[in-house]
Amino acid sequence: MADSTDASTVDSHGGHPADPSKRDMLELLATAGAAIFGAAIVWPLVASMNPAKDVLALSSVEVDLAPIQPGQGIVVSWQGKPIFVRHRTPEEIKEAGDVRPSDLPDPQADKARIKAGHDQWLVLIGICTHLGCIPLGNKPADTRGEFGGYFCPCHGSQYDTSGRIRKGPAPANLAIPPYAFESDTKIKIG
Repeated sequence: MADSTDASTVDSHGGHPADPSKRDMLELLATAGAAIFGAAIVWPLVASMNPAKDVLALSSVEVDLAPIQPGQGIVVSWQGKPIFVRHRTPEEIKEAGDVRPSDLPDPQADKARIKAGHDQWLVLIGICTHLGCIPLGNKPADTRGEFGGYFCPCHGSQYDTSGRIRKGPAPANLAIPPYAFESDTKIKIG
């Protein structure tokens, strides 16, 4: 006598018909468990890459411009970087504006490096684009190089009164941080 049970529905443990819905449920539970376990391991690793609270606290800095006289510059710290804030004189503004961008190693007009209506204020990240040194030029006694801006004594890079590279090994102009004027005498960096 032939057994009428189809071979495809017989399991290997006693010849009883296999229940496909139980197998699917076990596969679903195993997959969900593995996904939850994987997320539980990955989440702390990803969270550890977020900036620390002390770094987030320095994500923006307000600077009072009122005490800075024409021709003076100050250095403030933003995200661990020196930021040069300079109150340019009319002569420095004219000198920077008279330079043709096509004559520069890293062509950029002075107007592209300042906020409209605030020509007298120059805000730069004070890190030389050659090897990351901090250029001189904010203190009255500092050497400013041939172009009256900033001078990096490590390898001789010279920047003009707009922070543009004019001479030396630096490949690019001094970078400009994100900043905005909150009033005529206050900026917010970051």
